[in-house]
Amino acid sequence: MSRDLDRPPADMPSRRRFLSGAAALGAGALAGSAARAANPENLPPHVPDWSRYLGDGVDARPYGMPSEHEAHVVRRNVEWLTADPVSSVNFTPLHELDGIITPNGLCFERHHGGIAEIDPADHRLMIHGLVDRDLIFTVDEIKRFPRTNRVYFLECAANSGMEWRGAQLNGCQFTHGMIHNVMYTGVMLKDVLAHVGLKPNAKWLLPEGADASAMTRSIPMEKGLDDCMIAWKMNGEALRPEQGYPLRLVVPGWEGNMWIKWLRRIEVGDMPWHHREETSKYTDLLANGKARRFTWEMDCKSVITNPSPQAPLTAKGRNVITGLAWSGRGTIRRVDVSMDGGANWQTARLDGPSLDKSAHRFYIDFDWDGREMLLQSRAIDSTGYVQPTKDQLRAVRGENSIYHNNGIQTWLVRSNGEAENVEVSS
Repeated sequence: MSRDLDRPPADMPSRRRFLSGAAALGAGALAGSAARAANPENLPPHVPDWSRYLGDGVDARPYGMPSEHEAHVVRRNVEWLTADPVSSVNFTPLHELDGIITPNGLCFERHHGGIAEIDPADHRLMIHGLVDRDLIFTVDEIKRFPRTNRVYFLECAANSGMEWRGAQLNGCQFTHGMIHNVMYTGVMLKDVLAHVGLKPNAKWLLPEGADASAMTRSIPMEKGLDDCMIAWKMNGEALRPEQGYPLRLVVPGWEGNMWIKWLRRIEVGDMPWHHREETSKYTDLLANGKARRFTWEMDCKSVITNPSPQAPLTAKGRNVITGLAWSGRGTIRRVDVSMDGGANWQTARLDGPSLDKSAHRFYIDFDWDGREMLLQSRAIDSTGYVQPTKDQLRAVRGENSIYHNNGIQTWLVRSNGEAENVEVSS
């Protein structure tokens, strides 16, 4: 077993720059309340100050906020990743979360023209093209269709994209943080399409956003009539502006660039809009120069969130390994965990709800004696698909793409509990 720790791509910044840059950006994640020494005056048998005085009343915080001691739990961007933050991404702090629901304020952002700030009273959704009648809906009119609530993950196609050419970003927030998992409230797209009526030759949909980029994507009608939604709430409250307020498209299990935010228009046609590159999709460039197109579904994938580079082990003895697994093709059937770089595996405990095209939480309870570990997780979904190693992916697709990397992630946990993003040959 060999460790591929220092293999910089020929045409990209060195791995050490990625690691040092990400480590600097994520330093706050290690400076939280758990990392600070306790004040002995607040420990038993002393009575801490917060028990001596009355606190704020119910009128002091009309919109609840996390504790000041959780101020380090935030989305983080990588400044040098793109030319401008209005067309960039920030990352969900997966290592700070548990369960499967991502809090609204921590859901990663990906923008192509910055956040559109929209007054819902002025917003309209137009549906036109190969329909029986072109209609323009207000937000309130959309809300009058039958409602549904569904929990889905949303993953950017470029999630883990930097890892195609070797271990790069040091922390699961940066390697896997372009994903979130929330409950959407909205209406089924098929109900709205039934209301406008579809022509017999209606085969494709072109949703468009109201942001400055006028983001568009081609979606086959079969998907639109299956499980797509028009949503206006997430986790029970209104969509955040950065998540598409007041309306967004939900395309379960498919890559995030198709989940059009600030949804303003859906054109119905008889073929995909291939002639306009921006309405097609990201392509996956192969080693031979050809590209995979229309790879919409997000493959089965998992990552260990704790321990990880931003969440080191702090004590020997009883500890918990935990992470997330997901698949765009169904549910997660099983997750295996290895502590020795894939030589041996044990089945993790899946806990919490098991939902279609939703994230699943897994755990391994173990006793740590300070030994060095090479942690990996391997997910298997309801179709029988087994998450591959990175080497298995590269053997088929090469290293030219930055999209659809669902390879097994490896963390090297050292004897002092600190962890690092590494690779092992498979």
